[in-house]
Amino acid sequence: MTCFWRIIALTSALAAGCVSVFGQTEQPVVWVVECNDATTYRGDVTDSTKLARDPGVTTALPARAFQVTYNVADIVLINGKPAKGLMSTMNGALAPRVSPQPGLSIGDFDGGGPFMAHFTILAPDGTPVGAVWAGGGVLAPDMVSTIWAGSGAFLGMAGETRSLEVMTPYRAASVTEDPANRRLHGGGRVRFMWSLYPKYRPSVDVTPAGPSVFHGDLQPVTAARPARAGEVLIVRARNLGPTRPDLLPPGSRPFKTDPLEPVNSPLEVTINGTAAEVVNKVGWPGTLDQYRVDFRIPSGLTPGTATIQLTAAWIPGPTVDIPVQ
Repeated sequence: MTCFWRIIALTSALAAGCVSVFGQTEQPVVWVVECNDATTYRGDVTDSTKLARDPGVTTALPARAFQVTYNVADIVLINGKPAKGLMSTMNGALAPRVSPQPGLSIGDFDGGGPFMAHFTILAPDGTPVGAVWAGGGVLAPDMVSTIWAGSGAFLGMAGETRSLEVMTPYRAASVTEDPANRRLHGGGRVRFMWSLYPKYRPSVDVTPAGPSVFHGDLQPVTAARPARAGEVLIVRARNLGPTRPDLLPPGSRPFKTDPLEPVNSPLEVTINGTAAEVVNKVGWPGTLDQYRVDFRIPSGLTPGTATIQLTAAWIPGPTVDIPVQ
């Protein structure tokens, strides 16, 4: 594990003992979102007929107060795993300075101006998963904002995002440059750290009899009848998000039987930290908030107890234990 990822792991561990701003003690979900071709389009012209006209690489004029700046980048990784999407922000370049140069604003700190951010997140295959909107301000050196709205798998999300690392600086361009050529011209590579408090987390349904994990005949996995390597098990799960094709917020109506409605979000099942093959992921017909997940037990497990964890839309849930043989 690199030093960078050790810091992220430590941040997550320490956060478990913190009281969140949302009035509850809860460990946040920590995301590291990595973006490519990050470009800053500086609002350096006022003639609207010149906007997005130049197909070549442009050079932005120096920043001044009251400019509106647009930052755009492609989302490529979330916690080191492939993703797609777009980060876009609109910044009001107030740029306060304790000792400002001409054209910048005076203030009690060195920082940037207010901004609004939009993150559209897709699965690696291009399936739209959801979006979050954020607003806030910039206090150098980190960008800090509060996530105040979400859609799709991120409905009800709250949290904070901040700049974590600029591996390659943003490319600064004029708003006269055609943004259709952004990937062709290239840009920076940046990481953001999100501390998220999801409204719902994926979970294996647990009853007084134990975790809802079943054999193929829908009989529960028990110590008398443990799971075996290579066997396909069935989990009754909750909080896996919208299902296709309607993508309605969960609970809007019972899940259909014909046809079955697949879970839209990327879903991962791990057993003792090892990824299992997900065979099926659908809304459980007739229920409002339950899902059926079929997965195959990987080989090489030590007989005894195995720990299962569901991760949906890059949001991990609590673990449960089952007996294995």
